[in-house]
Amino acid sequence: MSEAQHPESAAGIPEHPAKETMPSLQELLRQAELAGEEHKDAWLRAKAEAENIRKRGQADVAAAHKFAIERFATELLTVKDSLEAAVAASAAAPDALKNGVELTLKQLAAAFERFQIIEINPAGQKFNPHEHQAMTAVEADAPPNTVLQVLQRGYRLHDRVIRPALVTVAKAKTVENSAG
Repeated sequence: MSEAQHPESAAGIPEHPAKETMPSLQELLRQAELAGEEHKDAWLRAKAEAENIRKRGQADVAAAHKFAIERFATELLTVKDSLEAAVAASAAAPDALKNGVELTLKQLAAAFERFQIIEINPAGQKFNPHEHQAMTAVEADAPPNTVLQVLQRGYRLHDRVIRPALVTVAKAKTVENSAG
């Protein structure tokens, strides 16, 4: 070939490279369909994985709800055993029975403490409607809205009240007008 037929630069690279041939429309369509199938397959796999994760999460939550109080229930078994022993010992002396019941109460209090069940005993405190339920209000020398008597103690689990304390609350004395 002569230099006139293929002009080259000084480095020997043709100045006008041959035109690249464009893929046919069928080839482009085939490539697009393959890419679409790959994306669809990846999407289906991701969808299936997400569904599996959701199902595993639901199963874990169900198991957590089902067995959430297992440790607490185990703690209460010793309290129940102690109460059954006290009932079975009907011939025991009253002092021995009282000591056994006090020991059982200590076991229960220890279980409550381990599981952060806190007693609400508001005697002498200001009435708190979030933790106390007023059963009666009576005139007293104490400032109004002061808890005078606790009829039943309340309990809080962590920061949530699970049973409000039933209380008697002081109300202001009415002033009688004496004309006379």
